[in-house]
Amino acid sequence: MINPELIRQQVERLTADFIGLGLCNSQNFPSYRNEGILQEISYSGQGDLSIVLKNQPYGEIYSELLRSNSYNLKMLDGALIQIMYRFENGDLKSHRLAFFPSPDLTEYQNHPEIYDDDDIYADIVMRNIVVFPIRFDYDCTEGVFEEIHHPKSHLTLGQYKNCRIPVSAPLTPYLFLQFILRNFYNTAYKKHTESITLFQEYFDQTIFDSEKLIGHFRI
Repeated sequence: MINPELIRQQVERLTADFIGLGLCNSQNFPSYRNEGILQEISYSGQGDLSIVLKNQPYGEIYSELLRSNSYNLKMLDGALIQIMYRFENGDLKSHRLAFFPSPDLTEYQNHPEIYDDDDIYADIVMRNIVVFPIRFDYDCTEGVFEEIHHPKSHLTLGQYKNCRIPVSAPLTPYLFLQFILRNFYNTAYKKHTESITLFQEYFDQTIFDSEKLIGHFRI
């Protein structure tokens, strides 16, 4: 069974892996708050995340997250990664796993020769790339989730308010970071995947049968 301490250990180990492999240039190691029935794994110095929910231009949202140090990892291209979990009495109640790419890749795209020797930039120097945030959310709170319309576990693309693509189960930190590396830093992923600590734990499925009949992601 996956418990809060296991999640904290995953985030801590994977953060160290990313640092050692040179995949990030700034980071906040995980914090662990245990207050009676509530256990939370987040990042040290967590700032106010209300900016993410406001109707603001993406550039302003990104700048505020960067300014307030509201991330676990800052990748070399400026992308910010957030990893947050909430448990009650050891049972997962919610998670927020977010990827905020830098809204301005002009420097990398206009001068790709500068970054030719750095694997992490190999997938972002194409001029036709359009950056957008992605977020894996999980919330099993009664009154919050709604079958099909607001799946317990879902993927949101580009801050679209009603974009909630069903996901078959909550994601562990390892599965989330593997997804980010494989799809957005594939060159670096192929080179470093065997050097990243492997975790094989999975959360149980939470998807409804009705949600399996529409477009969804299977973990």
